Amino acid sequence: MIPQEFIQSLLGRVDIVDVVDRYVKLRKAGANYSACCPFHNEKTPSFTVSPSKQFYHCFGCGAHGNAIGFLMEYSGLAYPEAIRALAETVGMPVPETRARFERAGGAEGPALTARMMEALNYYRAELKKSRAAIDYLKGRGVSGEIAARFGLGYAPDGWQNLAAVFADYATGPLKDTGLVIDSEPGEDHPEKKSRRYDRFRNRVMFPILDARGNVIGFGGRVIGAGEPKYLNSPETPLFEKGRELYGLYQARRAIRDANRVIVVEGYMDVVALAQNGVENAVATLGTATTPVHVAKLLKLADNVVFCFDGDAAGRKAAWRALEVALPVLADGKVVSFLFLPPEDDPDTYVRREGREAFLAAAAQAKPLSQFLFGELAARVDMASEEGRARFVAEAKPLISEVQAPALSAMLRHRLAEMARLDAGEIEALMPSKAPTRPSARPAAPRVARGAPPAPELRLLGRLLLRPDCAAQVPDDVLDGTRPEAATLRAVVGFCRSDPHLTLGQVSAYFQGTEHEALMEEALREPLLRQAEAGELDLEAEVAHWVQELHQERIARRQGELARLLDAGTATPEQLAEYKALYARMEASKSGNPPTESVSKF
Repeated sequence: MIPQEFIQSLLGRVDIVDVVDRYVKLRKAGANYSACCPFHNEKTPSFTVSPSKQFYHCFGCGAHGNAIGFLMEYSGLAYPEAIRALAETVGMPVPETRARFERAGGAEGPALTARMMEALNYYRAELKKSRAAIDYLKGRGVSGEIAARFGLGYAPDGWQNLAAVFADYATGPLKDTGLVIDSEPGEDHPEKKSRRYDRFRNRVMFPILDARGNVIGFGGRVIGAGEPKYLNSPETPLFEKGRELYGLYQARRAIRDANRVIVVEGYMDVVALAQNGVENAVATLGTATTPVHVAKLLKLADNVVFCFDGDAAGRKAAWRALEVALPVLADGKVVSFLFLPPEDDPDTYVRREGREAFLAAAAQAKPLSQFLFGELAARVDMASEEGRARFVAEAKPLISEVQAPALSAMLRHRLAEMARLDAGEIEALMPSKAPTRPSARPAAPRVARGAPPAPELRLLGRLLLRPDCAAQVPDDVLDGTRPEAATLRAVVGFCRSDPHLTLGQVSAYFQGTEHEALMEEALREPLLRQAEAGELDLEAEVAHWVQELHQERIARRQGELARLLDAGTATPEQLAEYKALYARMEASKSGNPPTESVSKF
């Protein structure tokens, strides 16, 4: 866990304007900065960044957050990774954090990363010396510019070449990088000691980078004959195949510009596509597509195109990608499948046909729904009742995985059409269910349709924009029983701890808590947009809603006393309190102060 104190200190050190401006060109717009939103396509800027609040907000798509949240959304980083990336920009070491896995006796993440960079520098230097490796890349149409962009290198033939790079080759924790292998003594010779040797030999090297550009693993392509043709780093403290995608670091900007990402199967496919001007491609790392892969890509683009060979193996891989994509699909996102001719892969196709032909083929990729129903229908006899019954039986568990409400409804409708059933019959066979997509954010409590927002929610929105005004909120208006009151109490208590807190810091403190959803709802109030333009006096607004809570509290107490009076059980003190509250309420309506006040309210 990263201490909350460190997160608050970090957000106090960084400037969100500088953070966002590294990725999106900002322009001054009054007290704030603006740009076209990087999270959706638009022509008129609706994306604003507030230096005073240390917060960004898009009035078009609703994206918002602090500097950490921006890195998470823009770069697809997990929360801890975004914190580490942000901390690096201001030279703040993150306390008590290690790589994703930590093994007993293993080296720390930063030390492993440094070793991986040393290995990369060695491999890149060796590439310049190897005529065979250079000729191989030239034969595949790879220019020096693209080789440099992807950091390609060469691991020469030989068993212990890295011993010249690492002084502690034989005894150090180099094994945690995956660069070396320790042989085990054979059963016939148990007295023999294990021997360490290089994992990669006589291979063109493809460095695998994380979202921050750190080398976390390698892929090696053998030159000439040899098996396996491609060899990948094993799972290490730095590298987890099911989470990473080759080329994502280099392709991120092109993916956002195109709002599309193309997923291929090999390193050379990514490199060849980039060489031919298709820069928004990534590859899985010697493993089948995982839900983490798909979720990460859908955060970066609305359109994901899986590109596979048209042979049986390619269609099998595509079906696996479809299965893992179903639970993470969202309405408005499109997953599709491009099948190349059986004799082609993306590398050969783009080199022969060119960039425009490849992009045209990608634009005509088969949507997930068509691939799903087409594959299932091809397995059965759709002309017979028995075949259509089997068709429904095989489609049922797949469609049930879809949590996107609109897409799920449309898939069910199409299933009914193809099975020659009506909607009611499909509903009986496959009862609709509420979406169960897991979310890190708790759902906001339901409010009756048409009911005005609770005054606590109104006050909360204003305090989030002006945390320093928490000092103006008295404790006696914080004792409400509504969920909004609980969130208001928590936010007021935190904001009182430091009058200089920003909205960015407050949002970070409550991220992932039960209060986060209500805080976001409070900030969505349309009137608060005027605060961005300086047209809303937030201090006066806070005072107004504090007064509203006072009046609500008085009315509530007055109602309690009235019920006692009606029942004939009120004490003389309660009668006097009721009269004082009544006078106070009447005075507040007329604007005159009450003549006396005996109530604690």
